[in-house]
Amino acid sequence: MLNNIIRLIIAGILLLGSIFLFINSFIGLGVLAVLLSGLFVLTYFKNEKNLIAFYFLRKNKFQSAGKVLAGVKHPERMIKSQEAYYYYLSGLIHSQEHKNSVAEKQFKKALNIGLRMKTDKAVANLNLSGIYLSRRNKQLSKYYLQEAKSLDKQKMLSAQIKELEHMMKRI
Repeated sequence: MLNNIIRLIIAGILLLGSIFLFINSFIGLGVLAVLLSGLFVLTYFKNEKNLIAFYFLRKNKFQSAGKVLAGVKHPERMIKSQEAYYYYLSGLIHSQEHKNSVAEKQFKKALNIGLRMKTDKAVANLNLSGIYLSRRNKQLSKYYLQEAKSLDKQKMLSAQIKELEHMMKRI
């Protein structure tokens, strides 16, 4: 929490400094100071470790993403939405490493705290459905699959949903 307050203080000082630079006709340096203060405000709302982990996940480098997330010592000190995305990313990494019990806890924490995007909520529910299906718990798997279907308005996960439904019929 202290780091977030320090970031906002630095952003405020940079913004005041940019006003001083604009008044003294140092326009280029003033613009640079405004951009730097914007960067500090951005990192207040978007945790840089989550952003780096998202980048590694897109490149399918799950071990690198896990190392980045391991660097976060106190995720509970993040802003709530960023804390939810920390647990979401952690759940994705653990599910790829076949650590289903840990992934289940992480996805549930992420959903309880509150993911912002419906697609991310749908992916978390879909993963929970797959975890419960692997444990042969058909009732909970159906519940989370229905949640994923209702959240997937753009039909981005329709292939995965159909695959899970097909697997569910076999059990």
